[in-house]
Amino acid sequence: MINAVLGIDTSCYTTSAALVSLEGEILASSRRLLTVEEGERGLQQSQGLFQHVRNLPQMIENVFADAPQAKIAAICASTRPRPAEESYMPVFRAGESQARAAAAMLRVPFYPVSHQEGHVRAAMVGAGVKADKPFLALHLSGGTTEILLCDHGQITLLGGSLDLHAGQLVDRMGVKMNMPFPAGPSMEKLAMRAQAKGLIGVSIKGVDCCLAGAENKATKWLETGCMTKEEIAAEVFDFIARTVYRQIEAACESTGVRQALLAGGVASSTHLRSILEKRARKRGLHCSLHFAKPELSGDNAVGVALLGAQAYYDRQII
Repeated sequence: MINAVLGIDTSCYTTSAALVSLEGEILASSRRLLTVEEGERGLQQSQGLFQHVRNLPQMIENVFADAPQAKIAAICASTRPRPAEESYMPVFRAGESQARAAAAMLRVPFYPVSHQEGHVRAAMVGAGVKADKPFLALHLSGGTTEILLCDHGQITLLGGSLDLHAGQLVDRMGVKMNMPFPAGPSMEKLAMRAQAKGLIGVSIKGVDCCLAGAENKATKWLETGCMTKEEIAAEVFDFIARTVYRQIEAACESTGVRQALLAGGVASSTHLRSILEKRARKRGLHCSLHFAKPELSGDNAVGVALLGAQAYYDRQII
C-alpha cells in the first residue's frame, strides 16, 4: 500500500480528483468538464454545484481504480477561488463538503486550500521553475486574469484585468462564431490559420490591464464581415499575448523577479505560448518564461493534492 493524499477541486467548469503519494508522486488524476448548453456563455453557480455533486463520485472512483494501492492519509480540497478572506464561490462547497465528510469518516486530516494555489502548484510540476526563488505566476482562465508574486508558498496579487478575463474574451468571441463552449481549442485552430497584424491596441496601467475593448472591436469586425473568422481569432490571440507580455515586463521591472510561470486554461494554448516566446526573444525579456504542462494547466486537482501532501509533511515535522 502507498500512503496518499486525495485532492478534490470543484471549479466553475471542471470537476476533478487526484491522488498523490506523500512524497509528491502523482498516482492518478481524473476530471470532467461541466456541461454548458449550446449557445450559452457559461453556467450559473447553482447549475455548476449540481453537476459537481453528480460528477464527484465517478471522479473519485476513477482515481482509486487507477491507483488501487493507495491508502488515504489525508484529504485536501479547494474551498475558495483565491487565498483571500473575502474570496467565495458556491461551487467549491460541493468538493469541500464531500472532502470534509470523507476525512471525518476515515479519521484523517482535512486541509483546505484555494483553487488558485492549486493551479500554481500543479503548474510547477515539470515546468522548470526554481521554487527556492521568488517567481511570477500568471493565472489565465475564464474566471481569472491575474499576475501573482509567489515567494516560498506565499502568494501576493500584483494586478490583473480590470474588466474582462482572457478566457472570457476567447469564449465570448468563439460563441459568437457558433463554436462550442469552452471555445479555446476551436478559436486556437482558427487563429493558427491566419497572420495577426496587431490591430487591437493593448491597454495597460502598471501591471493591470483592460480586455473589454478587444471584444468590442472584434465583434464589430465579425458583424461587418470586413475580416474572416480566422483573422479575427488570430488578432484576439495576438492581443492576449501582447497584453500578457506587457504585464510580465512591468511586473519584472517592479519586483526584480526573473522567472514567470503561466498557468490556467488559456495558458495551455500552444499558439499563445509560441507568440509569447517569439516576442520574448525578439524584445530581450529579462525574465525566463515557464509553461505548465498542458494536462496540468487547466483546472485539475493535482495541485490541490500536492498541497495536501506538503501540509501533511509539515504537520509531521512540527
